[in-house]
Amino acid sequence: MERFGLDSKDRLRASALLLILLFQVTERVAGASSLYPLVVSTWPFLEAVERAWSAANNGYSAVDSVVEGCSACEELRCDGTGWHFYFIKKLTSVEQFTGCFLYTENILDLPKVLDRDAIRVLKLRLLSAVDVGPGGSPDENGETTIDAMVMDGVTMEVGAVAAMRYIKDGIKAARLVMRHTGHTLLVGEKASAFSISMGLPGPTDLSSPESIEKWNKWKENNCQPNFWKNVVPANSCGPYHSNGLLLAAETTCLGDGPRRAVELRSNHFGLHSHDTISMAVIDKFGHIAVGTSTNGATFKIPGRVGDGPIAGSSAYVDSDIGACGATGDGDIMMRFLPCYQVVESMRLGMTPKDAAKDAISRIARKFPDFVGAIFAVNKNGTHAGACHGWTFQYSVRSPEMHSAKVFTVLP
Repeated sequence: MERFGLDSKDRLRASALLLILLFQVTERVAGASSLYPLVVSTWPFLEAVERAWSAANNGYSAVDSVVEGCSACEELRCDGTGWHFYFIKKLTSVEQFTGCFLYTENILDLPKVLDRDAIRVLKLRLLSAVDVGPGGSPDENGETTIDAMVMDGVTMEVGAVAAMRYIKDGIKAARLVMRHTGHTLLVGEKASAFSISMGLPGPTDLSSPESIEKWNKWKENNCQPNFWKNVVPANSCGPYHSNGLLLAAETTCLGDGPRRAVELRSNHFGLHSHDTISMAVIDKFGHIAVGTSTNGATFKIPGRVGDGPIAGSSAYVDSDIGACGATGDGDIMMRFLPCYQVVESMRLGMTPKDAAKDAISRIARKFPDFVGAIFAVNKNGTHAGACHGWTFQYSVRSPEMHSAKVFTVLP
């Protein structure tokens, strides 16, 4: 400091100011670390949440951490397949079984005390209530395809794949799209070829004996239920053709009255019609990313793309504000971009709880029979959920928790 002509008092004053500045910076970093990293995910996908949190806690970026979490769910086949073996085998208490039966929509009166035999019987009932095995949701042709998306809340970059065949690593493929192309979304077999060219393993048959068995039973039931409407034949397998009635009706002006009845979805959409995870991660620096991975709707029409790879629908993030993840009937929800709505509502001052409820209510007003749910989390780590048509659970992991915690949201 002598080169600047400072005397001893000035040097002492400068040193004191430097110490104060260092203390303030250290205090801010310490304060941030008490909040972050934070992981929020749809459903009780505990292993996936722990994998993402561990990555973020070890210094991974928000994007890479969310990819780690969603990859774990792809490996475990969350929401209807392999994940249940991991989770169900750990159940021991009445409270845990109650939550799991709520999740599978198989509500029953449980005894207050569980012995070994009762636990074994309940676990068998749970496993019979869900799909079993490594395969995902088959489409009408019996094939499993992948939709996935990842979004960086700092740069607002998005990478996604849709209707991707033969590649099991959907979320990693989405990250490759984001980091190695100027595009947002790649689809179908071209997405598969891109993923293989970038080093992902494949081609791989994504179906399994269990998913093929489910598909065969569906065919034996005359391909019912399905996602076709206004077609013939109406109550059996295709090929399908337009029944001509809708075309004739649309040639008539109906004035200000309703053009047609509100679409009903509950007859073919259930809790396990989708195989989906939507996750948000806030890393140690407060950066936020979101990701989704899904096998899509069971018995979907081949070529269908749901809300999973659509930024703003299945998930959305802005690190200046917060993030959102969604699950449910993607064909309906993607028409409203609910997660974009949630983040923008929080930008305007809404709490996560109010923003989530508002987004769900916007959909329910138009489609009262739709089934779906949302979680919202702001940049400070405050989180909430909202749902319609089912009981929703989402998982959270923060530094103050010893393990991931499940939150239940009632419709």
